[in-house]
Amino acid sequence: MVEDDLELERDLGEATIVYDDPHEETVETNVPNEHIAYFQDHWMIKTDEDEAGNDIVRRIPAQRVHYVERSVEEFEREVETVLDQVQSFAADLRTKIPVGGSDERSEQRPLEVDIEDGQRPGRER
Repeated sequence: MVEDDLELERDLGEATIVYDDPHEETVETNVPNEHIAYFQDHWMIKTDEDEAGNDIVRRIPAQRVHYVERSVEEFEREVETVLDQVQSFAADLRTKIPVGGSDERSEQRPLEVDIEDGQRPGRER
């Protein structure tokens, strides 16, 4: 519980997103950093909460966004966070798509073709 209280007191910075709204021209919105994320070619912004305490999120397609500007405590830490997310995503993909290993196909070498005559090495015409 104490850690939760400390987390709330820490300033995580702010973000400004500028995007085209279908009903208005250009919209500029300021939100706390923890209320904005980029996922599946969309920027997602927490706009409110419903009566049950669920977050209400607006998804904005990336092609409608002019820019997102964020204040961060340390840029290097922000980059490390992105790197961690990419590494986690890659690790997740490796569990879903076998890469390497002892499978027969993974031990086969690539097919080499001589570009001069179009033949595989060791084959006669």
